[in-house]
Amino acid sequence: MNAIHKMHIGSDQQALAVNRQTFDEVMVPTYAPSAVLPVRGLGLEVWDQGGQRYLDFTSGIAVTSLGHANPVVVDALCEQAKTLWHLGNGYTNEPVLRLAKALTDATFADRAFFCNSGAEANEAAFKLARKYAHSKFGPNKSRIISCVNSFHGRTLFTVSVGGQPKYTEGFAPLPAQIDHIPYNDIEAARAAIGDDVCAVVVEPVQGEGGVMPATLEYLQALREFCDQKGALLIFDEVQCGVGRTGNLYAYMGYGVTPDILTSAKALGNGYPIGAMITTDDIASVFVVGTHGTTYGGNPLASTVALTVLQTINQPEFLARVKQAAAKLVTGLEAIVRDYPQVFAGVRGSGLLLGMVLSDAYCGKAKDIQKAAEAQGLLLLIAGMDVVRLAPALVVSDDQIDEATQLLRRGLDAFLTPVA
Repeated sequence: MNAIHKMHIGSDQQALAVNRQTFDEVMVPTYAPSAVLPVRGLGLEVWDQGGQRYLDFTSGIAVTSLGHANPVVVDALCEQAKTLWHLGNGYTNEPVLRLAKALTDATFADRAFFCNSGAEANEAAFKLARKYAHSKFGPNKSRIISCVNSFHGRTLFTVSVGGQPKYTEGFAPLPAQIDHIPYNDIEAARAAIGDDVCAVVVEPVQGEGGVMPATLEYLQALREFCDQKGALLIFDEVQCGVGRTGNLYAYMGYGVTPDILTSAKALGNGYPIGAMITTDDIASVFVVGTHGTTYGGNPLASTVALTVLQTINQPEFLARVKQAAAKLVTGLEAIVRDYPQVFAGVRGSGLLLGMVLSDAYCGKAKDIQKAAEAQGLLLLIAGMDVVRLAPALVVSDDQIDEATQLLRRGLDAFLTPVA
């Protein structure tokens, strides 16, 4: 037996030995993962190490919108992997140029910058906004306005712009000139957006902040205030973009156009990629050497993202997302009616939905998530008071029915006292 074959056997045996306990032994403890350890996925189904099947209504936090191991995406990735994986940024490549053209053709934007994650896309957007303001108006126009309970990433800049103090504890001193205002509060926005503001950033649908959609009037007001004060309006569509709301991007459903938009998550269907898109005028202040990334826009990621974009950005596909969303909302609202002691209502947009807990069950979202998991349904939470659902956009009616049935079983188990 040769050494390479022995190495593969050893690797296989080692793989069989790892489990959830291994996480506690070797990983930096930044997460608290479930004991369920998925090893295979197909569509909306995943199987764990023991062969137990689960219905996945998380899509990896709104990422695998075309489902696990989508054959069209797999084929595109494998074909590209046979030709060209990576180039330094001294060169461009055909896949990234095709992706940039497709993305700008489909949106308000003229220019695209590609990176590896939503946090990096937002980092680029915030840097661009300050650079643009300093170039056009001078260094005193630096303030960034964000929303309470927003989430924009985990870099020091993006976590500071995010409106959740728990994520900045222990990391001071934080970047300065960042203010947070209540979400959907027009008067608070009016008061906050002064002449020193370079940008206002908002999620059209707050994801981590509780699955809260913006009102049309709020986004229209932000657009008006930014225009009045010479500030840029940034839409963070990392979670709600790429078909999640039933539009390619949520701004299209509102009819309010931002100056900069960030995208990630579903754009790669699980392959890491992020994008920042904007106009010619704004992009012009980023010149050679101003900003960059080693891996961003490499041929593998760009090929996957273009395949995802071309698949989702079809009228029939987006219409089906809206149809599936309506059916899922109907099923969840029926659960709310049947379990009024647990839930106060359903909110969200498209296939990004939240079940808001009643006052009596505040803080119990994680417990409900675990109860559903025990029945074979994978769900998310958005804080401790909202159960979040973000199934793949290719979810079938039968899978929606199954999910609501499994959730009901989980709720019955959750509400049954242990003898």
